[in-house]
Amino acid sequence: MKRRKIVATVECRMTSSRLPGKVLMKSAGKTMLEHLVERLRLVPKLDGIVLATTTNPQDDCIEELAKRLKVGCFRGSEDDVLKRVLLAARSAKADLIVEITGDCPLIDPGVISQVLELYLNNECDYASNCHVRSYPIGMDTQVFSTALLARADREGRLPEDREHVSWYFVRNPKKFRLLTLIAPPDQLWPDLRLTLDEMDDFRLIDKLFTAFRRARRDFSCLDMIGYLKKNPRLTGLNRHVLHRDPELPS
Repeated sequence: MKRRKIVATVECRMTSSRLPGKVLMKSAGKTMLEHLVERLRLVPKLDGIVLATTTNPQDDCIEELAKRLKVGCFRGSEDDVLKRVLLAARSAKADLIVEITGDCPLIDPGVISQVLELYLNNECDYASNCHVRSYPIGMDTQVFSTALLARADREGRLPEDREHVSWYFVRNPKKFRLLTLIAPPDQLWPDLRLTLDEMDDFRLIDKLFTAFRRARRDFSCLDMIGYLKKNPRLTGLNRHVLHRDPELPS
């Protein structure tokens, strides 16, 4: 049986409403997207990476960065994110999609691998670690087939289906087999923000990249949790930031 091609799609754009240009903000000498791509490249089973950005002229710089980093880039609709991710996956000839968002530069390659293994080793349609939140915000990983996303594209008609790529799967649990990776006790911290939505998020992310990049490039979610437990004042930098998770049915 032919091995399926596994590709990470990264939703990213420059026109974020809360923090415009956030994906190209710099920490430890690299942009957020550069850090994210570097960490994705540490996932052994990934066959490719494609940045799924928009046709807006403001996103020309993302396409230029993709060329410099030698990763794929697809430009599509700003509003129909489902279609954009589907076409990005098809442009990379992906059989399986590992869906990541550009606001997760600290994402743990090991956690991505665990979600991917959960999908590969079980009879399921969709695997994630964020449908039921247990890991810190910013470790969000979703895995599903390109064929399944094409079905969601055909059948998903609600505005939320188009804006949130996995909404159609998760709101139809009787149609699809959904699996969730739950964090082990030492990584169970669902309200810890390791994601980038506002400037105070960046302040924490910058502290973490600065602390770890001197020592190792593959630092994990567990490493970050350990560091923050030793430096608890840092979690106060962005504790007040409201997280806007899509209200998916459980």
